[in-house]
Amino acid sequence: MAAVRALVGSRLAAASAFASLSPGGRTPSQRAAIHLSAPHPAAKVALVLSGCGVYDGTEIHEASAILVHLSRGGAEVQIFAPDVPQMHVIDHTKGQPSESESRNVLTESARIARGKITDLAKLSATNHDAAIFPGGFGAAKNLSTFAVDGKDCKVNKEVERVLKEFHQAGKPIGLCCIAPVLAAKVLRGVEVTVGHEQEEGGKWPYAGTAEAIKALGAKHFVKEVAEAHVDQKNKVVTTPAFMCEAALHHIHDGIGAMVRKVLELTGK
Repeated sequence: MAAVRALVGSRLAAASAFASLSPGGRTPSQRAAIHLSAPHPAAKVALVLSGCGVYDGTEIHEASAILVHLSRGGAEVQIFAPDVPQMHVIDHTKGQPSESESRNVLTESARIARGKITDLAKLSATNHDAAIFPGGFGAAKNLSTFAVDGKDCKVNKEVERVLKEFHQAGKPIGLCCIAPVLAAKVLRGVEVTVGHEQEEGGKWPYAGTAEAIKALGAKHFVKEVAEAHVDQKNKVVTTPAFMCEAALHHIHDGIGAMVRKVLELTGK
């Protein structure tokens, strides 16, 4: 027993000596604890949809990519859509209007939101750190009349209110694909991108949108599909997405760049 007590005593003494060599006499576990920083509060991001389906609502791949990148960035997301009728319903197997149908933007957007969706009229910039708008023709048909009226378009009153509220509060706004036309119409002089300004043999089939953006008084910047443009003054971030006929992973990369910059601009 004396031998055991001697052995235990020597080990305790060694542990004590090791601790005394540590800064402040802390054990390794204690030292590790002081390197842990307090977790940052999650950025609260509002995602604004325009229906469900590229030709008459939100581009689903864009919405999904945004949600994935927001999740990866640790953001807290709430999804919104206006409670209004769609401009029309498109049969996506034919690319043609379905004359006998009518659908609601909020109801259709709930498909993407997995049912967790709120009327856009309830969105306030005071409760969120940023807002993001995916593309799809719904942005040009349901959130505005751009698809019909071009530079003379009108923007849904709630969409216009939200854009102005976030802008006036100095909170970032992200838009992709055709959605930058909303900012171009509402926020005079804003900088955006919808990609290239020439069709380039069909690679950029909607390149003419750049001229309409300029006609609205906004500034257009040429960007590649995997890039995002940042208007530092207005805290508006845009990326081309499906304005380009590109591989899906390149489109996801551009959306990722947009989301990351939006989250950076929140400061969270």
